[in-house]
Amino acid sequence: MLKKSMIIVGVLLVLATILVACAPATPAATEAPVVPTAVPATEVPPTVAPTEAPTAVPTVDPAVEIAAVFAKSGHADTAAMAFNDWNEATPKEVPTACARCHSSAGFQEYIANGKVAAGIPAPAGTLDCTTCHNDTAKGLKSVTFPSGAVIEGLGQEAICMTCHQGRESKVSVDKKIADFAIEDVDAQVAPLVTKDAAGKETKRNFGFSNVHYFAAGGTLYAGEAHMGYEYDGKVYDIKNQHVDGFNTCLGCHDQHSLQVKVDKCAECHEGVKAVEDLKAVRMVSTAKDYDGDGNVTEGTAQEIEGLQAVLLGSLQAYAKEVAGAPIAYDTAAYPYWFVAGEDGKPALTDGKTTGYNKWTARMLKAAYNYQVSIKDPGAFAHGGKYIMELLFDSIEDLNSAEKLTTKFDATTLTREDAGHFNGAAAAWRHWDTNADGAFTYEVEAGCTKCHSAAGLPALIAGKEAAAQPAGNGLMCSTCHDTANFPALLAVKDVTLPSGKVVSFGENAGSNLCIMCHQARSSKKAVDKKISDFAVTDMDAVVGKITVDGKDQSFSFINAHYLGIAGVWFGTDAQIAYEYDGKTYLGANKHIGVDNKPGCVGCHDVHAGTPKEELCKACHGEFAVDDIRGMTSTGDYNGNGDTKEGIRQEYRALRTNLEEEIAKYAKAHGGAIVYDPNAYPYWFGDANGDGKHDADEKAYSGWTARLLKAAYNYNFFRKNPGAAVHNGKYVIQVIIDSIEDLGGDVTKFVRP
Repeated sequence: MLKKSMIIVGVLLVLATILVACAPATPAATEAPVVPTAVPATEVPPTVAPTEAPTAVPTVDPAVEIAAVFAKSGHADTAAMAFNDWNEATPKEVPTACARCHSSAGFQEYIANGKVAAGIPAPAGTLDCTTCHNDTAKGLKSVTFPSGAVIEGLGQEAICMTCHQGRESKVSVDKKIADFAIEDVDAQVAPLVTKDAAGKETKRNFGFSNVHYFAAGGTLYAGEAHMGYEYDGKVYDIKNQHVDGFNTCLGCHDQHSLQVKVDKCAECHEGVKAVEDLKAVRMVSTAKDYDGDGNVTEGTAQEIEGLQAVLLGSLQAYAKEVAGAPIAYDTAAYPYWFVAGEDGKPALTDGKTTGYNKWTARMLKAAYNYQVSIKDPGAFAHGGKYIMELLFDSIEDLNSAEKLTTKFDATTLTREDAGHFNGAAAAWRHWDTNADGAFTYEVEAGCTKCHSAAGLPALIAGKEAAAQPAGNGLMCSTCHDTANFPALLAVKDVTLPSGKVVSFGENAGSNLCIMCHQARSSKKAVDKKISDFAVTDMDAVVGKITVDGKDQSFSFINAHYLGIAGVWFGTDAQIAYEYDGKTYLGANKHIGVDNKPGCVGCHDVHAGTPKEELCKACHGEFAVDDIRGMTSTGDYNGNGDTKEGIRQEYRALRTNLEEEIAKYAKAHGGAIVYDPNAYPYWFGDANGDGKHDADEKAYSGWTARLLKAAYNYNFFRKNPGAAVHNGKYVIQVIIDSIEDLGGDVTKFVRP
């Protein structure tokens, strides 16, 4: 539930006290707060009207007020473990690896020199004003994370994230596994023995890797920072998106008290009066039942808690059945994972616990991710979807162990969001790297209209297309007029790639949908290519032409994906290749469901799912495959069944077209095979097995006639709802494509 303007999809406001904590220690004596050396500018009171006598304004030094606020924060807590853990250490100093964040002097030395040369005498005291208020800190614009990833172009949040980034990453976990030369991820790992130059042996056990505490920056920057253990072959969300002004640490937290700006959160999130209320917030972009408990209204924090419970249970089952010893977790006691007793709690031997010592590589990855999710209490706000992806993948990986018999049914869980908000999908991740493989996270200008949150509103506002930062999906401002929320941006009509102009009605909400869901090519483009290559024989394999000194091949044209408008509006759109001399149906005449025409009448505008309850009003308890309109009376696919659903009729014909394409291609340019999951979809079938093998290259034996049919086939394959959106039209095009290739269409019935 949302209110007011500027509600952006993708993240809840930031939660969690920014306090760096370590292992228990004896509290130190309380120290007096340090008065800031840099005094913030004081606001100038309004000018008094000439006719009024000046009013005396009390002079209050802002530095004094700030010092009082800062003194109550975690950064100034003289009794905190974060600043006292080394008071009784030998030597009595904060080590160089810790001093950068656990002492003011260490932090300043680190940002100035990139390292801390020597330990800082303990007790080192708390952070103070000079920690952050100095010229070097002011100039920080980038942060290097433990993974080696560098985030550039930052503001003063770079100060915060220099420490709040964790101390481990996927890179370090993988390095540990590599150092121990582990081949079987489910096997016990022997100690690693190394020798120094003098021949002295050192034994290192394979143990848990702790991410460290309050690593909010690593959660926020998600798949860009690689703090979590990201499983190979999986794709992860990048930096969380939020409204302008609330995209950074300082946008959501007071920099001195560290408290969340709850009053600002409440402007958009109903029911938020305190920090704890933020845990109940759930955005429209987070619509799935991630933890499988059947509740899709609980807050993102609760979804994470549900997944944490499943992962912990999976770890316990794996530890007992595969690793060989039961395990228990204690969030407040280092090293957190212990050998468990029969009661499931850390077992005691002579009153002491034993750190878990039966680690396998598979177990380490999952336990590390569990700790990542636990040690950032504001993770649900900083990067909730990223955390849920890590938890899901850890559960999935544990349950893939062959030796594990007690497996959790991961099919009840959900990893991916609805398409518009699925930050791990290719639609949003395709542009993360450039041609050289370098991470740029920038969407090129020609794709920003549909593959960035800001591209479409910029286009509607009349701006030229420009490169945009990559994101995790659309945002509220993509479709809504934020100045008049929840009003939609106005789109009178839409010009399609064919040049045709269509509309669901002036400024109808569905016009926004088809700004993107319209395809990127058309019959016009196919005819132009044939003309450019001066093709006269439709059945001859077409060679190359030279344009501006460069050779160009006659190749396949991809209409792009989910071009719904090109199907719905039929011949009024002319996206599909319509054959000369034939007539075709125009726009679908389906009634405007829920008194709304087009896309928004039949689909939930955020999740994209069909409004099945509305469908049932006319179709009863239906299955999509069985729906057949009252006017759909022909046996279109010629199988003798006039009662099967229009979708079944269409798909049988589509299969016939694929077979006819293969038959034609073999007789003209060589064997061809279609792979819907590999661009450019059509490949030479070198071994003739009807499958796309890894070594088989893009098809090159194109004729003009083959291009037309293959274009149509792929266009409809990339429109999974084609039969519903305009079934009779797509059947017309399919039958005509088969006929043009020379196939027998006498048994078919063309609508």
